[in-house]
Amino acid sequence: MNRHVPPHVAAAEAREADGLGCTDVTPIKQRGQHEVFCGLTSIIWLHRKVQDAFFLIVGSRTCAHLMQSAAGVMIFAEPRFGTAIIDDRDLSGMADMNEELDKVVARLIARRPDIRMLVLVGSCPSEVIKLDLGRAAMKLNERFAPDLRVLSYSGSGIETTFTQGEDNFLQAVIGGTPRAAPDAPRQLLVAGCLADVIEDQFTRIFHGLGIENVHFLPARHAEGVPPIGPNTTVLMAQPYLTETAKMLEKKGARVLTAPFPLGEEGTTAWLRAAADAFDVPADRFAAITGAGRERARKAVSLYRDRLAGKRVFFFPDSQMEPSLARFLSREVDAEILEVGTPYLNKTHMAPDLALLPSSVRLAEGQDVDKQIDRVRADDPDLIICGMGLGNPFEAEGRTTKWSIEFAFTPIQGYEQAGDLAELFARPLGRRDLLQVEV
Repeated sequence: MNRHVPPHVAAAEAREADGLGCTDVTPIKQRGQHEVFCGLTSIIWLHRKVQDAFFLIVGSRTCAHLMQSAAGVMIFAEPRFGTAIIDDRDLSGMADMNEELDKVVARLIARRPDIRMLVLVGSCPSEVIKLDLGRAAMKLNERFAPDLRVLSYSGSGIETTFTQGEDNFLQAVIGGTPRAAPDAPRQLLVAGCLADVIEDQFTRIFHGLGIENVHFLPARHAEGVPPIGPNTTVLMAQPYLTETAKMLEKKGARVLTAPFPLGEEGTTAWLRAAADAFDVPADRFAAITGAGRERARKAVSLYRDRLAGKRVFFFPDSQMEPSLARFLSREVDAEILEVGTPYLNKTHMAPDLALLPSSVRLAEGQDVDKQIDRVRADDPDLIICGMGLGNPFEAEGRTTKWSIEFAFTPIQGYEQAGDLAELFARPLGRRDLLQVEV
């Protein structure tokens, strides 16, 4: 008997046979209502990373309340961020906003002389009133150089999701970075903010592989970014740095493409991309990564029974969704129903998409109402979504995980693979504990 195969099933089977996974799947394009944090939120991890920088948001009291609440830091603790508040006098024209900003910066520098990089961050209010922070940064640079570098970028929710704030910041950093000399020694640049402990772990691995000249972007200090040019090989640590990658390529750097370093499989493939680029012998690679791979597999196995077979739906939030879905599918045998992402850069995400089952539904952009309808139709075991959607879904009896936790939590690398699996397993465990038998 001839087997009848629907066209979409035949296409999926062909992709699997060719090893393409989801790489040629046409995503659902959505341009409806968004429910995501704005680009200011990335300051929460950026201000902790760059230890001699200060992020000055030029915005409203709402911006200030958002940052204080999201970061969980009281202002009297003097964190390395703050808000220059645009008030009624500024909006009415009774005060010159540029002069007021100059005064705020002068007071800040007098109070915090340890600052070596001042970052002016645009917000929705500052962009609506067309405040030119780029020009303000140039004037302040002339005033305070060389002791202080001043740059600016947009964290406005009008144009950015929260992870795009980091992309904009890194563009601003690279824009002022000198070009490497033609005879400069070869270097590896890891692009994307990583927790210090993970940076240290990767540094040890790279050194073990014989790659000694390694730098990270952003660096821990304002002057830590090296000159960039054809001598620079870039390994992307975060999937949401589309514009950063373009600017690095314009400076002559070579940007590698690899799965992102989540879980044992992703981390190994990511490290192998660097090893191949620097001609590291296969036996040396196996020797250096072997113990870490085994620890990661063992840590993840503790959560496989709880996650295996669970049906998971990803709302678009951070652009990390395809990599997270690949980890769940490949390393703990979860079933991925839909992977939504705010923007889908198929060049950067191709290695992760190739490892996803071809049955996965891809969605780019956001239309909340339509996605909620698909959730109710799919009835998944676990929903990865923004904070604003979590409680309503929980009220319906569904199990959710806040997607922003994957951006705030150190999850990259071998030693954190178990922590990543636990983030997914925790809400399922909570649900089991709260079930009441009648």
